[in-house]
Amino acid sequence: MALPTEEKQEIIKKFAREKGDTGSPEVQIALLSAQIDKLILHLKEHAKDVHSRKGLLSMVAKRRRLLTYLQKRDEARYKILIGELKLKK
Repeated sequence: MALPTEEKQEIIKKFAREKGDTGSPEVQIALLSAQIDKLILHLKEHAKDVHSRKGLLSMVAKRRRLLTYLQKRDEARYKILIGELKLKK
């Protein structure tokens, strides 16, 4: 369930803090959110796909850890990101 290259580049361009930035928490969280959304759609159609569900749960956990890290490091960046991605907290 990988993201298409064009979509991935667009997300990186939108959330990067500077040119060439692919590792900042914002970019990682945005990419994970896109993958999670795509996987949720897959699981609605294929409800018994246990392996994909396990992958989804691990992605959600990783996103949660990154969000917690960002919240501790810089509350302002965290709130902006939450608003842009329309995530709950």
